[in-house]
Parts: sequence; structure tokens; C-alpha cells
Amino acid sequence: MRKIFLLPAFIYILIISQNLFAQSPEGKVWGFGIMIGDPVGFTVKYWTNTENAYVFDIGSSYFGSPRFDADYLWHFDAFHSSITKLYAGPGVALGFGNGHSFYYNDSGTLVGQSNSTGLGVRGVFGLNVIPINTPLEVFFEVGLLVGLSPNFGSSADASLGLRFYP
Repeated sequence: MRKIFLLPAFIYILIISQNLFAQSPEGKVWGFGIMIGDPVGFTVKYWTNTENAYVFDIGSSYFGSPRFDADYLWHFDAFHSSITKLYAGPGVALGFGNGHSFYYNDSGTLVGQSNSTGLGVRGVFGLNVIPINTPLEVFFEVGLLVGLSPNFGSSADASLGLRFYP
């Protein structure tokens, strides 16, 4: 009788432990990859648990080149799938070098200005696909970037990328 109870309990624990790490590829916490769009460059993702992660990007953007991003993401199961998830979260962006900003002056004229350093906050919304039994993550994200310095302004970001989890 005891062996009959242990087998279902073992199977249940095995299934639960697989679901705990179902979000990150093969239960790994660090992923490295590339992205194209705005920004275009390299990306690193660190999973803190099955629903939350930090993402760090470095690349080139209209906001500045090089551009550094740091985001905190919440993943949620909108599709009731272990493969496809939606995510959203806040972040910051720091652009150096040749960035461009546009603003309206007092007379209502649109003025363009080049700047050497830009600081902004972002809101990110995306979709990630993690195929079963692969160390890969494919993602598409869009976001709103609000520039705080040197001028106040906004722009939209969109990137498509691939991360590998060694």
C-alpha cells in the first residue's frame, strides 16, 4: 500500500518541479543574446524566479549610441501555455554619444537637437517564446521611452531578439 502511494507522490513532485522552471529555458537563470530594432545590440536576462527577471541591454539607438537599458519584468500566463508568455515592466535607459531629441519651443515650432547624454525611463511590454527542450528564448517587445534629460520627450521602442541559455 505504501509503494502505491509513493509512486503518484513522486510523479506529482516531478511534475511540479518541472513547472517551477518551465519559464526559463531548461531551468537556467542566465541568458545571453542579440536583438534588432530600436535598440539594436546585445541583451542579458537574469531570472530571479519563475515570474520575474532583470534584463540588461547594450546597443545602438536613436536615443544615443551606445545605449544602456535595465528593466525589471513580470511574466504572466495570458495564453495558459508553458511555451508562450507575456511580460511587462519598468526600466531605465541611458544613452551616450550621438543621440537626437525633438521638442516644441515656446512658439510651437518643432526643434531638433543633438545631445551627448540622455536619461530616460521606459515601460516595456512583450511576448516571449521558449520552445520545449531547447536553451533558447525568442522575444518581441515594444515600449514607450520617456526622455527626462537633457530634454523632456518620448519615443517608442520595438525589438525582436534571441537569447541563449548556456
